[in-house]
Amino acid sequence: MAAARRARAGGGGGGGAGPRFGRTAEPEPAVPQGLLRLARRSGQLNLAGRGLSHVPEHVWRINLDTPEEAQQNLSFGAADRWWEQTDLTKLILASNKLQSLSEDVQLLPALTVLDVHDNQLTSLPAALGQLENLQKLDVSHNQLRSLPEELLQLPRLRSLLLQHNQLSQLPEGLGQLLSLEELDVSNNQLTAIPSSFALLVNVVRLNLAWNQLRELPADLSAMRSLRQLDCTKNYLETVPPKLATMTSLEQLYLRKNKLRSLPEFPSCKLLKELHAGENQIEMLNAENLKQLSSLCVLELRDNKIKAVPEEITLLQKLERLDLANNDISRLPYTLGNLPQLKFLALEGNPLRTIRRDLLQLIVNNKHSELRIILYKTRLTLLSWVGIPISDEAPGPNEDPPVTAMTLPSQSKVNIHAITTLKLLEYSDKQAAEIPEAVFDAVGSNPVATVNFSKNQLREIPPRLVELKDSVCDVSLGFNKISSISSGLCLLQKLTHLDLRFKVFPSVLYHLPALETILLSNNQVGSIDPVQLKGLDKLGTLDLQNNDLLQVPPELGNCENLRSLLLEGNPFRTPRAAVLAKGTAAVLEYLRSRIPS
Repeated sequence: MAAARRARAGGGGGGGAGPRFGRTAEPEPAVPQGLLRLARRSGQLNLAGRGLSHVPEHVWRINLDTPEEAQQNLSFGAADRWWEQTDLTKLILASNKLQSLSEDVQLLPALTVLDVHDNQLTSLPAALGQLENLQKLDVSHNQLRSLPEELLQLPRLRSLLLQHNQLSQLPEGLGQLLSLEELDVSNNQLTAIPSSFALLVNVVRLNLAWNQLRELPADLSAMRSLRQLDCTKNYLETVPPKLATMTSLEQLYLRKNKLRSLPEFPSCKLLKELHAGENQIEMLNAENLKQLSSLCVLELRDNKIKAVPEEITLLQKLERLDLANNDISRLPYTLGNLPQLKFLALEGNPLRTIRRDLLQLIVNNKHSELRIILYKTRLTLLSWVGIPISDEAPGPNEDPPVTAMTLPSQSKVNIHAITTLKLLEYSDKQAAEIPEAVFDAVGSNPVATVNFSKNQLREIPPRLVELKDSVCDVSLGFNKISSISSGLCLLQKLTHLDLRFKVFPSVLYHLPALETILLSNNQVGSIDPVQLKGLDKLGTLDLQNNDLLQVPPELGNCENLRSLLLEGNPFRTPRAAVLAKGTAAVLEYLRSRIPS
């Protein structure tokens, strides 16, 4: 198919490339020719994070123009037969500076994945409607104010990600996307949902969070495959009764709305998680609880609930119950009869006493991991059962206390993860530095895993060395780290390190316990195979989508490698056919090229 289109394009495709490039007003970061060659063979092109303000025309015409190497080489090996190579099916343009997409996108009709998230797009080209093979479109984190009607002509689209834009309305015909399985329109300015959503019978995940919705259309109940519905942070005062007929629903998020009562769900037999915190709910209806027999998580914090009905014991599968910051003055005795309960949050309620027999039942619960959070209550009878209570309230500039029941979005540090999972996590916060409180929270607890990914860090947190006696897995991916201090060498138990770095840091050669190095999607230009061989425990080395112009043959001596990932680099050898055979074949090939 690609060859046929090149034939129709005529012989001028390659010759015309020069003048087209000459029209560029400002120098653009170059797209390595090696990446384009690899894309013609693999059908995938990753140009994420390259500072592009527009997509070079030869990218759009990659299936049409005669490759530059075809004009320079008159003898072709199997991997160089460009006329036999595949059309582009996956194009990633994320995290650039694109303000628009060219209508030339229609020149890539074989695309199944188009990812342009995290750019500056204000509109989308009508030509998107001609990508009849497209299955996933990610245009999130842009500045879109509307969607072209042509977008509704994509018969195979399964995933449409529109979150974090400036959309005030959606096309009424969105229901025409009958193959859609995932739709995310969160963090926009939507005031209404098209009734045609009822036609989206294959959608499994629907995210409507952080918009300006005052009501949900009852027709949503026709989405018979829906398992996850997120309506967090809107202006909903009620939920249509017909939503109770959604038999496939497993997770429902209604947090941060204006609900005055908990909706009824008589047909939602599979509902496992119900999050309705930060509303204005005053009463729990016993009948409602009877219908939620499969519920594992019930989150009702920050409401106006005055009492918990005895029927709470009907939720025999309940593992997590959050009743924090309500108006509850007493608890039912039956609360001690929930056999699966692991987390119970009661802080911020006017509880003056708890019956001894209730406490004894809870404390003697056969699941020893049950944690009771009672911060800022006025209880007097607790010390005898060994339940810790903080007598001090946070100051005006301090964060609220972190409990085992605190949701990730509400807490700075997940204490439960530290103590039970040995995990210290502060990811996806866009933070320029890790707060001191994060490290302070560790105390004397051993931490095995650290996740500081998806922030704005420019250096490795100095206090990371405090965890040297226990940490073995560190994730610092998707930051802005430009250098690494030798202090990292103190982490002698480190076995897995994810950096997503600009160059291969020399300090890594001095971490003998390393088992995994992940440096994909960066600009690493060279590696030292001799020093890598010294890492005799290294089993995984991921250098995909970097700028390696050559792979040193001596890398083949690193026979301990079980997974060597090199795809997406501009080197000419090993060929794609060799890489496709797997790590053992690549290492053998490299060893065969070591000069004797």
